Amino acid sequence: MTYWFNAPGLREMAPLGSTTGARGLSSTLFVPRLFIGVNAIPEHGGGIVNYIAPLCARKKAFIVTDESVRTLAERVSNSLKTRQFTTEIWDGAKPEVPIANVRECADAMIKFEPDLIVGVGGGSVMDLSKAAWIFYERPDITDLTKFTPATPLNLRKKALLLCVPTTSGTGSEVTSAAVLTDDVGGRKMPIASRELFPDFAAVDPTFTIGMPPKLTAGTGLDALAHAIDCVTSPTSNDFTDALALKAISLVFKYLPRAYRDPRDREARLKMHIAATMAGIAFGNAACTLTHSLGHALGKVFHIHHGVAVGIFIPYTQQFYSVVTDKYVDVCKTLDIKGRTNEQKLARLVGEVKDLLESIDLPLTLEGLGITREQLAANMKKLVIDSLEDPDTFGSPRWITEEQCEKLFWYTFEGKDVDF
Repeated sequence: MTYWFNAPGLREMAPLGSTTGARGLSSTLFVPRLFIGVNAIPEHGGGIVNYIAPLCARKKAFIVTDESVRTLAERVSNSLKTRQFTTEIWDGAKPEVPIANVRECADAMIKFEPDLIVGVGGGSVMDLSKAAWIFYERPDITDLTKFTPATPLNLRKKALLLCVPTTSGTGSEVTSAAVLTDDVGGRKMPIASRELFPDFAAVDPTFTIGMPPKLTAGTGLDALAHAIDCVTSPTSNDFTDALALKAISLVFKYLPRAYRDPRDREARLKMHIAATMAGIAFGNAACTLTHSLGHALGKVFHIHHGVAVGIFIPYTQQFYSVVTDKYVDVCKTLDIKGRTNEQKLARLVGEVKDLLESIDLPLTLEGLGITREQLAANMKKLVIDSLEDPDTFGSPRWITEEQCEKLFWYTFEGKDVDF
C-alpha cells in the first residue's frame, strides 16, 4: 500500500532539512498553552477552563476518551460545565487508533458540532482526537494515508483542541503528530501537521495517580526514547536539547519511584512534566530509529509502544556513535564519567539497561518472548516497515536494509552494536 511518507521526492528531500545549513537559516518552537499541576483542570472549575471559555462562543465541548478513564473525562466535563459548556462524552476510543475508529469518532463529532474538542486519555486517545478533528473541520479529506505534513488544513474554523493526558509518556498533548493503525496495510501510520498542535494542554498529575506499574513503565520508557532520540537527532537545536536533557534526568530519577509506588504524587508530577518536556522537544525536532523500529516491532508482535521503542535505546545509541557524539551531552546530564567517549557511551548503555531492569523490563527481544523463528519469519516486514517509517528521516546515521536487520538481531540477542 502507498502512504504519504513513501513519496520518492519527500524521501529524497527530507534529510536536507536536517543539515546544518538548513537549520541555521530558521528555527521554530511550537508549544500549546500549558497548565501544569494539581489544579490545572479542577473539577469545581477554574484553572485552564477560565482561559478557554472566552474563546468558545457556542460553548459545546466534545470529549474523546475510552471506557477505562471515563471517570476522568467526567471530571473534565464537570469543570467545563462550571463555565456553561454543554458537553458530550464519547468513550469509544480504541487502542492503537485504527483508521476506522477515527471515522467513527468524527461522525459523532460532526453530529454534535462542538467548538471545543477535548482528548482525555493516553496517547491513543489524544491522537484519535487530532485525527477526528481533521475529518470534522475538513470533510473533503477522506483518506489520511495520503495526507502529508505539507497539506494545508486551515483548522480552527470550527473548534479548538484541548488535550488532557492520563499517562506520562507519549507527549501527544504538545506535539503535531498522531500515530494511527492501518489494519488493511498491517502497520503503524504516523501523520503530522503544524496545525495539529493542541491549543491547550492540562498536565495534571492527579489524572495519573494509581496508573498500573506496567503501564507506568511502558509510558515512561516512551518519554525517555523521545528525549534521547531528540538529543541525538540532527534536527535538534538548543531549545529542544535543553528540554530533552532535563526530561532524561527526570525520568532516570522518578520513573523507578512512580513504578514502585503508583500513588507517589511527587514522582507522578515529575514524570508528567518529563513526558511533556520530551514531547515538546521531539515535537519540534524529531524522533529517530527507536521509534521506526519500535513501530514495526509493536505492530507485528503486539508489544506496548513504550516497551517496543524503549528496548532499542541502548542499541541505537551505539549505532549512532559512528557519526555523532551527542550522547556525551546525555552522559553529562546523568553525571556519567569516563576517560574516553567510548567509555562514556558504554556506561550510558549500562545505565539505560539498569533502568530497564529496575522497572522489570527485559533487555532483549528474546526477553519479550519473541522466538528466533518468529523474528526470522517476520524480518522482511519488520525491515521494510522500519525503513519506510517517517521517523527514520530523523536518524543521524542513514541505515541500510542489511544494517536494519542486524539491529533487530543484535537487539534480540543483547549484543553490543559493532557495525
